[in-house]
Amino acid sequence: MDRKTHRICYPKGGKRFRMLLDLVKLNDKYDMNVRGLLHIGAHYGEENSVYDTLKYPNRMFFEPLKKNFDVLKENVTGWPIIMLALGAERQSKEMYVESANQGQSSSLLKPRLHLQQYPHITFPDKEEVQIDTLDNVLENKDTFNFINMDVQGYELEVLKGATESLKHIDYLMCEVNRAEVYEDCCMINEIDDFLLPYGLKRVETTWDGITWGDAFYVKGEV
Repeated sequence: MDRKTHRICYPKGGKRFRMLLDLVKLNDKYDMNVRGLLHIGAHYGEENSVYDTLKYPNRMFFEPLKKNFDVLKENVTGWPIIMLALGAERQSKEMYVESANQGQSSSLLKPRLHLQQYPHITFPDKEEVQIDTLDNVLENKDTFNFINMDVQGYELEVLKGATESLKHIDYLMCEVNRAEVYEDCCMINEIDDFLLPYGLKRVETTWDGITWGDAFYVKGEV
């Protein structure tokens, strides 16, 4: 299959213009054996070039916003791309949408500290999106053992809807918070506690300032 990726430059000063953790280094350090990848909150598919480099098979991308989804379809071909948000239950919900940061800071949660940290990024629009659980959507759950998730504070809700899928996950990367960047967003300790019964332990954390960062979890690590 033809798989192409267009490299997209992020504007500086936004909440997400780069991956804080180097996936290539993590792949080598933890000798990752990825059978399949679920990218939840894929935006424009920027990381797909890294997945190409690492030759990850069986990729699936989720992106709920129409504008982002249209760009994602152009940037990533040959893999399933689903226009959907993931959460703890099936529902429709309005998403807070910004454009100054290419929509990367858009969230199902109302922005809070984000407005103070990045005052040039406003959220003037709302878009109704469809939400379902990963367990409902994913048929062959054992095909995928790596989740990369960027959902702006909604991480715990996604995980609550993935209790069966998580049994097959060996690696998980996600954004984490230690302050209320978005209203009622989950904190890093809540994600740690939720994932521990599935054998997933946080082994890497990198912070951007004092409020948010990226974390990497591996099954079976002490």
